[in-house]
Amino acid sequence: MLTVVIPWRAQPTRIPALDSVRNWYLNEIGDVNFALVDSHDEIFNLSQARNTGIASISDPDRVVVVNDADTIPQREPLLEAIAAAQDSGLVHLPYTRYHWLGASGSAQHAAGTELDDCDFELVRGACSGVYVTTKRTWQSHGAQDERFRGWGFEDAAWYLAHSTLLGEPPRRSDGTVFALHHKAEAREGEHYDANAALMQRYTSAAGDVDAMRALVEESYSVMAMNARALPGA
Repeated sequence: MLTVVIPWRAQPTRIPALDSVRNWYLNEIGDVNFALVDSHDEIFNLSQARNTGIASISDPDRVVVVNDADTIPQREPLLEAIAAAQDSGLVHLPYTRYHWLGASGSAQHAAGTELDDCDFELVRGACSGVYVTTKRTWQSHGAQDERFRGWGFEDAAWYLAHSTLLGEPPRRSDGTVFALHHKAEAREGEHYDANAALMQRYTSAAGDVDAMRALVEESYSVMAMNARALPGA
């Protein structure tokens, strides 16, 4: 059975996309265990939700898919990534093209249009949406930094950490993912500015193993503190 971790905090505009994602997996993969994982941060924290979901997997070498609640992959690239992630020691991204469908493309999909035929905007440089990994691989390069709170930059920072500490970027399978429409998050304010500043530190450390490892150690300290703050910890 494939475990699919979905970071999730209920918002009315996101429910149709979540339903589409789960229906796709049931139709295309079949034997799937969905784990909807919220962050325990008051502000929704994607990094924390992803880390928590992966940490819950008991077998460190079992392949798990971490799938955002608004993003649908293609079957063959996903299966290719699942097979490769077992022993590559790298995180796999099952796509080379990221199509953001927007309101019009999402409406077309809801009306029955095939995903490949829906209106879209091509998002260049995307490195989020669907990850295929093992717990051992995810944690080997620091997981994702939980200091990124709210919207922004956690995926780009993770990509730089992976590339620097594991010696190469996440591996991609040729294919497309499709991001569905929902109400956009604010890309401004105190938390966004803090995320941007932290991202700059990752950019500066890119390619420097010692500097990146220091950043990851800081991140682990925050993760440990967050874990101790949980009820019952």
